[in-house]
Formats: sequence, C-alpha cells, structure tokens
Amino acid sequence: MPRGSSPKRERQYEHIKESAERRGENEERAAEIAARTVNKERARHGESETASRLSLEDMSSGERGGRRSHSGAQGRTFEQLYEEARRRNVDGRSKMNKAQLLRALGDAD
Repeated sequence: MPRGSSPKRERQYEHIKESAERRGENEERAAEIAARTVNKERARHGESETASRLSLEDMSSGERGGRRSHSGAQGRTFEQLYEEARRRNVDGRSKMNKAQLLRALGDAD
C-alpha cells in the first residue's frame, strides 16, 4: 500500500487481496489487483495527488463487479475494448461488436 493510506484503504486492500487469492490468483497477482483497485478508488475520491483520466471517468470497481457478478467473468467490457481499438486506430471499430473487437485486437478466446 502507498504511504499515507488510511486504515479504511488498508482494510480494503487486504480484503480484495484475500478475495483474489481465494479465486485462485497467485499472491503476486492478487496484490497487484488489490493495489490497482484501491489506487483507483483513492483517485476517484480525491485521496491521491494525481489521477489518470480513466480512473476518474471509468465506472467504479464496485459497479463493474456488480455488473459481472451475475454472469460470470466476461473479460474486458465493450467500452474498454473500443477504447483500446481507438488507441490502436483499428479501422471499422465503430461498427464492431464485442466479439469483433476482440478479434481485431488479437484477444479472441
């Protein structure tokens, strides 16, 4: 955890890390997931000195988890895939659905 984190964020970090480990993530990956999630929440609540635009504009971690909890793991959202395609300048991205974006980005399952 970053220096100066509040006790609430420390608890949140530990809870997320333990949850990821129970889902089968190794300890290093679980720590990364927890740190990224907590850092994003800190940025969204004005608790960090700097914040990326994505941290502030993307849906919250809790909202994303709630949307996915009923249908199982689905990977990245359509919006995330579309933004990646935009960054990579993929032609025809505006007419693509999620599966087509996955294929265009080389991430097809």
